[in-house]
Amino acid sequence: MKLKSQVCNTEVMVIRCGTGQVECGGVPMAEDKPAAPGVPAEGKAAGTLMGKRYVDATGSFELLCVKPGEGSLSVDGVILTIKDAKPLPASD
Repeated sequence: MKLKSQVCNTEVMVIRCGTGQVECGGVPMAEDKPAAPGVPAEGKAAGTLMGKRYVDATGSFELLCVKPGEGSLSVDGVILTIKDAKPLPASD
């Protein structure tokens, strides 16, 4: 599923989805772009980075950013963090 922000240019692909409302800029995301975009809420405008995966603390949600924007990704008001890359094994 692809979700679009209602307050900026951010678009994400849902990789893993738990229970809760996916938000960008403090506003719920939707499958369609709005006719007139709103404004990110105060404290929810740290931005998103293209190609990065965003996850919640429990691992229930994983979103892949396919288009960056100004809003912060969150689930039910809790900001998501960028998923750390797994280290490659050392080659001998």
